[in-house]
Amino acid sequence: MNVTATVVFVVLFVGVAVLGFIAAHWRKGDLGLLDEWGLGGRRFGTLVTWFLLGGDLYTAYTFVAIPALVFGAGAVGFFALPYTILIYPFAFVVFPKLWSIAKRHGYVTSADFIHARYGSRMLALAVAVTGIVATMPYIALQLVGIEVVIGGLGIQTTGWLGDLPLIIAFAILAAYTYTSGLRAPAMIAIVKDILIYITIGAAMYVIPKQLGGFSHIFASIPTAKLLLKAPDAASLNGYSAYATLALGSALALFLYPHSVTAILSASSSNSIRRNMAMLPAYSLVLGLLALLGFMALVAGVATMPEFVDHFKQYGANFAVPALFLHFFPPWFVGVAFAAIGIGALVPAAIMSIAAANLYTRNIHKEFFNKRIDAQSETQVAKTVSLVVKVGALAFILFLPLTYAVQLQLLGGIWIIQTLPAIVLGLYTRFLDHRGLLVGWAVGIVAGTWMAISLQLKGSIFAIHVAGLAIPGYAAIWSLLLNIAVAVVVSIAVRAIGMHHAEDLTRPEDYLDAA
Repeated sequence: MNVTATVVFVVLFVGVAVLGFIAAHWRKGDLGLLDEWGLGGRRFGTLVTWFLLGGDLYTAYTFVAIPALVFGAGAVGFFALPYTILIYPFAFVVFPKLWSIAKRHGYVTSADFIHARYGSRMLALAVAVTGIVATMPYIALQLVGIEVVIGGLGIQTTGWLGDLPLIIAFAILAAYTYTSGLRAPAMIAIVKDILIYITIGAAMYVIPKQLGGFSHIFASIPTAKLLLKAPDAASLNGYSAYATLALGSALALFLYPHSVTAILSASSSNSIRRNMAMLPAYSLVLGLLALLGFMALVAGVATMPEFVDHFKQYGANFAVPALFLHFFPPWFVGVAFAAIGIGALVPAAIMSIAAANLYTRNIHKEFFNKRIDAQSETQVAKTVSLVVKVGALAFILFLPLTYAVQLQLLGGIWIIQTLPAIVLGLYTRFLDHRGLLVGWAVGIVAGTWMAISLQLKGSIFAIHVAGLAIPGYAAIWSLLLNIAVAVVVSIAVRAIGMHHAEDLTRPEDYLDAA
């Protein structure tokens, strides 16, 4: 065991856990109310929201998986850069409007808005269930980041003793999330992001210097990994896959419940707009992180005797930990690993809170106990947040890691099916709730079928048009089918004169409030 690195890691980990409990007294409010526990009282300003969204969107798995993808597959791993650039103009336009409506009516989830906008419990239920199911493996994958760095510290991660550090980490997470709600990850996100920026800054200076500079690094990468495969007469090859993967990921990310929760916790719609202008700073960090994959390739960490067993166990996910272990002193390894580990706690906390909000508001209150009071509603949410964490932990403890990864692949395909109802619903009522529900079901089935036909080993599904194969992200193809079906059914519903459900929102709600 790397004793020095482990001590630094544990000290920082315990420190943020203490912060998580202290957060209950930060910007104090009545944590017996769901609005306070689950959304921080909607009082987070521009800076706190920036840290919260950054911690929410750029997770531990991102910091491990993107370099691993570049390490293993090469240039295609850089899809994350255009993806995170496309996100922010989209979110800048759309989500201040959702915030304004939610603020005026006290909505806590996107499904609250759907229920009011379309007058349909079942459409709201579909959105809520999709969000919860898509979030579960996403939380589980945060454990991958913790598991990999724990293994990098030299601690065995197999068997019950090996699972103990993960269980302890999530028990602590569950405790401070239960007591402090969204305030805990908001406060911890500040520490996490500072550690990440320090770690990346040091890595970008130290590692290239020892590898002969960036020019030597790029010169050493095989051309096949440095460039996307060019189109030919029969197929668009890597270009269409790269473009649709970036576009689909951008459209899907802010539809996840944890993203919506972070947005709705902002103090104003202008705070959201300012954040969409500032968050590309994380895209810069993400680009630098992706370069770590190339650095690991050039350094040859996979063949170093001390790391061979780790790569057998964790695969390419061990590329970044191996780099830090090889190039940095033990105390800084502890700092870097703590940044990754804490980077798992922040999004996992927000995700569990978001899933709990959805269940409480849109399933429990709507279908089981309509008369529930505010205090009991929050207690249900707190309990469900614990259940969600236990479920996510079970993914890792009782299922092979590949299952969690495969389910996360489906999660992205599923969550994008809520886009027509949520995003288009902010601008038009042309789409009827029955059309949206049928479109959602068709999109879910089609996207799932595409992923299964790929044996859940990838997300790029090729469609054939006029003899040309067009590989693309399955989420995009299934979303297009979803929208087409929703439009056709909505037109048919109007044509036969079926009753149009009441819209409980008002036109003035859609005028953005500052």
